[in-house]
Amino acid sequence: MSNLALILTLVFVLITILASMWRKLGLEKDIAWGTVRGSIQLFLVGYVLHFVFQSEHILLTLLIIGIMIVVAAWNAAKRGKGVQGILWRIIIAISVMEIITMSLLIGLQIIEPIPKYMIPLTGVLMGNAMVVSGLFLNQMNREIQSSRGEIETLLSYGATALQAIQVSLKRSVKTSMIPTIDNMKTVGLVQLPGMMTGMIVAGADPIQAVRYQILIMLITSASAAITSIVLSMLSYRLWFTKDLRLRPVK
Repeated sequence: MSNLALILTLVFVLITILASMWRKLGLEKDIAWGTVRGSIQLFLVGYVLHFVFQSEHILLTLLIIGIMIVVAAWNAAKRGKGVQGILWRIIIAISVMEIITMSLLIGLQIIEPIPKYMIPLTGVLMGNAMVVSGLFLNQMNREIQSSRGEIETLLSYGATALQAIQVSLKRSVKTSMIPTIDNMKTVGLVQLPGMMTGMIVAGADPIQAVRYQILIMLITSASAAITSIVLSMLSYRLWFTKDLRLRPVK
């Protein structure tokens, strides 16, 4: 894409701003700032990745992956306001997912252990894990509010924290995975995913693009399951006090 073509894409931003002004949504500043900030961030990341890909230094690769994990966890943790200690548990859950997924990808020789493959795939996994974690926390808070009486009754009969909250945990894990599963059902029919579209536009063979997209689809489904299950097991105790009473949900 030429610089001129890139500049001309601003027409889509203009359409969005005009639509906001027409409907008096008051989003003009947010749209403009989001466009500028997002573009700058992407360009900066592009230059950093260009340097890392050329150097192929493992420490730089691990540093970038570490930053991705922390940023993803920090954003997801915003959905768990009032749940003390949730941030580091999300970091652990996402880290476990990253280690398992990347170890299998490299160990099975699906990808080479170089930044060119590891960082972009990690970015896809982190984005998916962040959404899954946020959905899990949202649903857990709803579950605690709606099922408080049932959970407290089970506790009064001598159930452990895990036994009392087990049903809510299962529903929350399922809910967090629904977008990933729905995406798998409709990919190729309703939408052509970004990675596949980008490869085709860049001139790659469509069949090769499909192969890579299948890889993305399958590893994101695995990452969703691992992240949600690990996070549920690490965090369920946070909704209880030390003497096994439910904490108030904010």
